[in-house]
Amino acid sequence: MSGRSPGAGFLKTALLMAVLTGCGGGQQERALDSYTAEEIYKKGELELETARRPKDALVYFQEVERLYPYTEFAKRALIMQAFTHHKAKEYPEARDAAQRFLDFYPGDEDAPYALYLMALSYYDQIDDVGRDQGITFQALQGMRDVIETYPDSEYARSAILKFDLAFDQLAAKEMEVGRYYLKRRHYAAAINRFRVVVADFQTTTHTAEALHRLVECYLALGLNDEAQTAAAILGFNYQSSPFYDDSFRLLKGKGLSPEARGEGWLRTIYRQMVRGEWL
Repeated sequence: MSGRSPGAGFLKTALLMAVLTGCGGGQQERALDSYTAEEIYKKGELELETARRPKDALVYFQEVERLYPYTEFAKRALIMQAFTHHKAKEYPEARDAAQRFLDFYPGDEDAPYALYLMALSYYDQIDDVGRDQGITFQALQGMRDVIETYPDSEYARSAILKFDLAFDQLAAKEMEVGRYYLKRRHYAAAINRFRVVVADFQTTTHTAEALHRLVECYLALGLNDEAQTAAAILGFNYQSSPFYDDSFRLLKGKGLSPEARGEGWLRTIYRQMVRGEWL
């Protein structure tokens, strides 16, 4: 034997076994069904706090629900299953458990948290902007459900923040694709992407660049009215942005200036964003 001190894993196992056997030396391990719901639930909490793998606690929360259905601890164990699955990054399982909680206890005080966990299980799966954004749409819908269903809850405040971040993520994806097309001089395709950002994602951090890229695209196509209108919107809302400086120089180089011209879709945006004419 090497003489090393037992590691943390050994100590954790010994502690858990002591709890399981009632801390009595030489006692045999008792079957879980000989414990009360509260005792099993607390074993799950202990395992969740001390185990390296969060899902090791699941067996206890599941047994509470199986052995003592329709009890207060069964209800608490179900929401803890959702939490434990999420902590273990088992997101579909977390959503399933949270949905079961909402089905069984829709009016419970933990219902807002269950709904928030469902939304969070999508949000925490959002990848970088180079990936498909289907999960982002589901995260947005989930956060919106929390905000609209429980507007006064503490989870609504967190959901609002995460909704804004996910919303920005979608705009970033549109910008990435638009830049791809612009770089390859596929101007019409690029315009379609930048238009989505300007029309649908006005509150994100990407609007100024989208307007500038529209100026570039429209000038390249010889559509000067649209380019001037995009620059006018950019100048009114983001005059201190370096993107406005770039757009202004592009227009000046062609003897043009930022001003609303024509009657295209950008003129409608101009009326909304600059003149406040929403109807």
